[in-house]
Amino acid sequence: MSFKILGTGRFIPPKVVTNDDLSKIMDTSDEWIVERTGIRERHVCTEETTVDMAVEAAKNALENAGVDPSELDMILFTTSSGDYTTPANACLVQARIGATCPAMDVVSGCPAFLFMLDCADGYFARGRVKKMLCVSAERMSRVLDWDDRGTAVIFGDGAGAVVLGEGDNYLTSRLFVKGSTAIQIPNYDGKSPFYTSHAETPWVHMQGQETFRFAVTRMVKDIRGVLEDTGLTMDDIRHILPHQANLRIIEAAKKRLKARDGLLYVNITRYGNTSSATIPISLDELNRSGQIKEGDYLVFSTFGAGLSSAACVVRW
Repeated sequence: MSFKILGTGRFIPPKVVTNDDLSKIMDTSDEWIVERTGIRERHVCTEETTVDMAVEAAKNALENAGVDPSELDMILFTTSSGDYTTPANACLVQARIGATCPAMDVVSGCPAFLFMLDCADGYFARGRVKKMLCVSAERMSRVLDWDDRGTAVIFGDGAGAVVLGEGDNYLTSRLFVKGSTAIQIPNYDGKSPFYTSHAETPWVHMQGQETFRFAVTRMVKDIRGVLEDTGLTMDDIRHILPHQANLRIIEAAKKRLKARDGLLYVNITRYGNTSSATIPISLDELNRSGQIKEGDYLVFSTFGAGLSSAACVVRW
């Protein structure tokens, strides 16, 4: 016994920031950003918190699934930009949607949504839950150095969620970690009068070239691996939902995989990199636009801080 996806939801803050908008506050241009990332615009929070976005995405997913919050047995939450270190952001989502079940955060950078699904699979396999909410929300605009065009132009804000129920539609997964700080958001140093070391500023720091090489290599390896696990071929897959970090990464992986046009879903042009929320946002777009049918095979593939990566196969 694993799970099946009962419903999806997303929330995107209404404020749109285009590349031309960014060119007014930093040394960049639409041409420079598009050439390097493929991103044309992103959404950013003006009043919304990370938990605010998570709550709206969760409500939309529950409505789509036809599930009442009182039916939930567990809530899992991922973020790299939470409102709190403690309490767990999941606890605040639980209270605001009116659920009474246990809730906890899962931390694993951009790949956290897939690490969370693998945790969820364990709860279903042990018969501990019948319905679960998994939500990813990111206010990346809060943890960016807006004087650094190398990182500030890449990210956006948003949230996505799925409601899971008992089933056998989570077919396989592969998780990978290579310990590295090539992508990092250091914690605030604190005010201890006894502490003499000094950490980097608490914004996103990223080694771009190392990240690019890791991302393409792992995406290809992980996708091939989960297809091998299931005996499926690229022709059997309806959609591959890749992490939306950089259009050049997606295109390089597509070329190496010899994937057909349109197989790898792309929305980075409109949202930028929303970290762990990218895949559930993409999934909700596909679901609500009718681009997924019952029985379709989907591959999720992601990578990021850790350095870590993950892929899985889900039957719709």
